Amino acid sequence: MAMTALSKLTIGPILFHWPAEQKRDFYFRIADEVQVDRVYIGEVICGKRVPYFEQHYEEVARRLSAADIDVVYSTLSEVMIRNDRQIVAKLCADESINIEANDASALKYLAGKKHAAGPFLNVYNEWTMSHLARNGTTHITLPPELPGQAMDTLGAKSKDLGVTLEAQVYGRIPLALSARCYHARAHDRVKDNCQLVCEEDPDGLDLSTLAGEPFLTVNGIQTLSHTCLNLVHEMNGMQAKGISAFRLSPQSHNMIETAQLFRRVLNKEIDAAEASARLAENGLDAPFSNGFYHQEDGCRWVENQ
Repeated sequence: MAMTALSKLTIGPILFHWPAEQKRDFYFRIADEVQVDRVYIGEVICGKRVPYFEQHYEEVARRLSAADIDVVYSTLSEVMIRNDRQIVAKLCADESINIEANDASALKYLAGKKHAAGPFLNVYNEWTMSHLARNGTTHITLPPELPGQAMDTLGAKSKDLGVTLEAQVYGRIPLALSARCYHARAHDRVKDNCQLVCEEDPDGLDLSTLAGEPFLTVNGIQTLSHTCLNLVHEMNGMQAKGISAFRLSPQSHNMIETAQLFRRVLNKEIDAAEASARLAENGLDAPFSNGFYHQEDGCRWVENQ
């Protein structure tokens, strides 16, 4: 089944702690230079980062909306303290915006209201999907570790429920969250006095094995893959499984060109092989991976037949 004009390209929330001006300018360039359908803004990883960019939400949303881009506000993926709960409650109380819930605590405030479910909610089966749909979820971004075979089952169920599905196709892969801040500990600081040292690593802090091999990436409390997910070859098959939106997770390199390449593949202007070759030259300085999709180790690259 070929991809159609119904396939949407989305930009996920920025997972890393970039300077506020850099974030703002990134969204402005997306609005001005790339044909995308939806952009997710909002802090997903750490409540301490929220005040640094919150003041720009309104102007960024206006700029994106003026470019006919849907704007969705993503909630925190881990709620640990009262301040985190207050951040989530405040965001979910705003009836004028669209919300993506990334932690079960947000569902309390969104019950009965139309909302999206983010990849951190771990929708692995039809029963979870059905429960969310009964309580107002109309759009779900699947966890990136799901294999293509599972997408068949969830895609079929989503049609019965009237829920649309999205999947990440580019960027480092979110793997885990912790109550502890790895970034702070790596710099001999405590979580409560981290001084937001994570800002020093715009694509995360690389971790290596004892043998010196790149292994994982740290982003505050979050663990990500060292490899860069690249499912440009798989998008056609994913669309046939019921995935209607394809998410790019922002990295600090030239995401404008990256988004343009994925857009051109969706528009059938170039093929996946050409796009992948250009991504290898100009994308994130890390190996590609697509193992999860093919039921292999997530860090592996499976050659497309």
